[in-house]
Amino acid sequence: MRIGLWLALGLLVAPTAALAAKVGKPAPAFTLTTYDGETVSLESLRGRVVLLNFWATWCGPCNREMPQIDTYLRRHRNAPLSVYAVTVDNEVPYDRLRFLAETLAFPLIKKMKGGGYGVLDGVPTNYVIDKAGVVRYAKSAAFDLDDLESVVSPLLAEPAPAAPTAVAARE
Repeated sequence: MRIGLWLALGLLVAPTAALAAKVGKPAPAFTLTTYDGETVSLESLRGRVVLLNFWATWCGPCNREMPQIDTYLRRHRNAPLSVYAVTVDNEVPYDRLRFLAETLAFPLIKKMKGGGYGVLDGVPTNYVIDKAGVVRYAKSAAFDLDDLESVVSPLLAEPAPAAPTAVAARE
């Protein structure tokens, strides 16, 4: 009986683990909805470096990291870079976030659909996806400007992936 229970639990957990974002692997698909109602999918971001930042309002390192990410993005405003901040605070009303949302150069996310992303060992947790849609960084740690330069800047310098051909798209 006990073995059957563990087997059943393993089958329930296995698909989730298989969908987890892993460094060096294709990024699991997602769709984001901003507080402004804009919807963005990973597919629509192909050719751009994507930074997904999971944070919380009560998190000191998160509060120090946000301005660092904002400064980096403003310095690279013409680069193919998209940043999205996903709050893990489920009950924070938007009125409490409005000033922050209006100040930052990147959107706050109201809802995220798609598996494989979330807090790893704590907040902040950051995922960086390259222009080809491969996870290149996944870690629970706050970025500072030096970290962003060493992790993100080399990815911005990489060439954009070739567009799929009509033959490849039919296969």
